[in-house]
Amino acid sequence: MSKAIMQWLSGVVAVLVLCTAQFSAAQERSYINLSSSGGSGSPFSGAVMTDDTLYISGMLGLENGQVPSDPAQEARNVLNAIQGTLEEAGMSMDDLVYVQIFCSDVSHYDAFNAVYRTYFSQEFPARAFIGAGTLLFDARFEIQAIAVKRP
Repeated sequence: MSKAIMQWLSGVVAVLVLCTAQFSAAQERSYINLSSSGGSGSPFSGAVMTDDTLYISGMLGLENGQVPSDPAQEARNVLNAIQGTLEEAGMSMDDLVYVQIFCSDVSHYDAFNAVYRTYFSQEFPARAFIGAGTLLFDARFEIQAIAVKRP
């Protein structure tokens, strides 16, 4: 098994452990961008809030269903989507505690980071940047995240 796949799997396991621990107690949940289980849309919610923790599903930075020609623009689009989801939950980018970025080609690392830095006014969250190969719709970046509302 390749090193990239092993890193990805360890990240997924870490997120699942966090989710399992968080959902093990009876907690109130709310959903953002709820998908219908009986519809033809994707079978997941955009984000799930439990108490003060928000779990954000993987998001892409497409424009009208297309990948922008500029990697920096795609990074802005996906980060804007994350930011919008956080705002809908009454949070900000500074509430993020963990971010996982899947990237189709790690040569875009510097372009992504140049944009990413501009979205935070406080400490950066813990993060993984994973070379994932082909992503849905040939996107360069997919981001999933966990945020905890600051007191």
